[in-house]
Amino acid sequence: MVINIALRFILEVCALVFFTYWGFQSSQGILKKLVLGIGSPMLIAIIWGVFGSPAAPIPAQVFLRILLELLIFGLATLALYSSGKPTLAIIYAIIVVINLILLYIWDQ
Repeated sequence: MVINIALRFILEVCALVFFTYWGFQSSQGILKKLVLGIGSPMLIAIIWGVFGSPAAPIPAQVFLRILLELLIFGLATLALYSSGKPTLAIIYAIIVVINLILLYIWDQ
């Protein structure tokens, strides 16, 4: 069960990496690359830290937390897919879904 929690952390870090990759790949011009490549993962990390993390100062209720998780991981999958990595995006999405199911089944 501890492996599933560790996997969750790795998936969260991967989401931030995918947002960074997407930001630098999808835009033209150095300023846009910096804003999207650095700004988007920072915004996601702040939102997750405030509302979604286990130590969140404003914890979301279960339903809202599930929506937040689906939104963040879904957008990370979409970012990876739109960056030209569709196979990796599908594999990531499958692992995220399995991890989320196990988290709620095992009440982690």
